[in-house]
Amino acid sequence: MTTLMENEPTAEAPASKSHYFEWFGRYGALLVLAALIIVTSILAPNTFPTVDNAINILNQSALSAIIAMGLTFVLVTGEFDLSIGNTASLAGVAACWLMVNQDFSIPLALVAILVVGGIVGLINGFVVTFMNVSALVATLGVGTIVIGVNYMISDGAPVALGDPDAFLEITFGRFLGIPYPVYIMLVIAALLWWLLNRTVLGQSMQAVGGNRVAAELSGIRVDRVRVIAFVVCSMCAAVTGFLLASRTGSAAVSAGDTYLLSAFAASFFGSAVLRDGQFHILGTLVGVITVSVGFNSIALIGLETYWQYFFQGLLLILGVGVGTLARRRAAA
Repeated sequence: MTTLMENEPTAEAPASKSHYFEWFGRYGALLVLAALIIVTSILAPNTFPTVDNAINILNQSALSAIIAMGLTFVLVTGEFDLSIGNTASLAGVAACWLMVNQDFSIPLALVAILVVGGIVGLINGFVVTFMNVSALVATLGVGTIVIGVNYMISDGAPVALGDPDAFLEITFGRFLGIPYPVYIMLVIAALLWWLLNRTVLGQSMQAVGGNRVAAELSGIRVDRVRVIAFVVCSMCAAVTGFLLASRTGSAAVSAGDTYLLSAFAASFFGSAVLRDGQFHILGTLVGVITVSVGFNSIALIGLETYWQYFFQGLLLILGVGVGTLARRRAAA
């Protein structure tokens, strides 16, 4: 009897620890976001907790969110794409070049860069699936080729519109006081969420990412699904490059490159939101907003710019770490 009573607490302790860990794995990322909001509201009470600043944060999140949500599709299938920043840069330059040199209208230029993004995604998907090259090598190689195409089009110089007013209106125009990019972000988020969670294609992507062999045995055309994920990813990167160019009415050859790290940081951090390390659209959106809130907080508190890199790097490590541990716990 004595032996049994002595053993009881020892048996309950691991279960309790596991419960707390699972809870933290699901809601820890939201706690980080809440802590950022509370601390910054205390430190900068006159500038941070305002409606205008909230709209500003959402507006600053829009481009990062679009490219990160596209990346989420590739991550869901168990792959990744290192060419998204290069694709965004190419899209901006191509859009401006088409409008300046070929007299393309803004809608026609948008359609053209979506086609460009789709082609880049097809090449990535083809190299990864049919040539069986690892996504690391494939997307790095394709991204380098994209840089070459970018320089070929622009000669390495920024491409600027002569009369950019209509193009600038896409970024600076407002409806009900909210900038257009916020609406574009929300519409794309809703569309991608529906595609990933309410369609056979989206369910197939999640099945491929969960267990590729089992998905293939169940009749899913795995390679086709992976290629489509790359296409969606690259097209979202192209939209990001288009909107980025609309901020200034011009495009530089490396303007979109900086979105690579932020997209990965947001996606991995978002995988620790509400799910056991699984990539999903809502989580990615929360991840992007967390990054934007962090950057906004650093600026309003008056910290040096290099703290943004520390914060983004830590967020990426935290997201990968928590997501990996959560997946191990879920598989155990």
